[in-house]
Amino acid sequence: MAMHIVLVEPEIPPNTGNIARSCAATGSVLHLVKPLGFSIDDRSLKRAGLDYWQYVKLEVHESLEDFMEKYGDCGRKDGGCGQEDGSAGNGGRMFLATTKGGRLYTDVEFRDGDMILFGRETAGLPRPFIAEHEESAIRIPMSEDTRLRSLNLANSVNIILFEALRQQGFPDLK
Repeated sequence: MAMHIVLVEPEIPPNTGNIARSCAATGSVLHLVKPLGFSIDDRSLKRAGLDYWQYVKLEVHESLEDFMEKYGDCGRKDGGCGQEDGSAGNGGRMFLATTKGGRLYTDVEFRDGDMILFGRETAGLPRPFIAEHEESAIRIPMSEDTRLRSLNLANSVNIILFEALRQQGFPDLK
């Protein structure tokens, strides 16, 4: 299996291109949830991903609701994810990366197949969605002076993705 990076309504092509490149380099699956703030054919998106696009395991979803319908309702307080074993239907769990997260990303014991959701660059994940899945909301620690802002999306993805891979011993990476 692999880690899954889920970008919900990404807006900035170079961020998505850089994240796609990281996914290709790590064997992670990239999910793009529409609406997108750009065309997948956008030149700046392709340029940021360089010649890695052919190696990206990409899934595009029409909406967050469609994504959740396919992968289950993980992160509920009752621990359910739409699957009897508590998985997302792919063997993994879902985590919401948000400045509103109640626990640090380093407090999670990541497993193969886990999905990490990231919101739009300007607004993050929808607040009602975070409230529904508050038990799975994680955050990257930041200075109180910048707490109301966030890190660049591509940087945030890489921080959490590489921690998850480190915990698993960097599977299939050399």
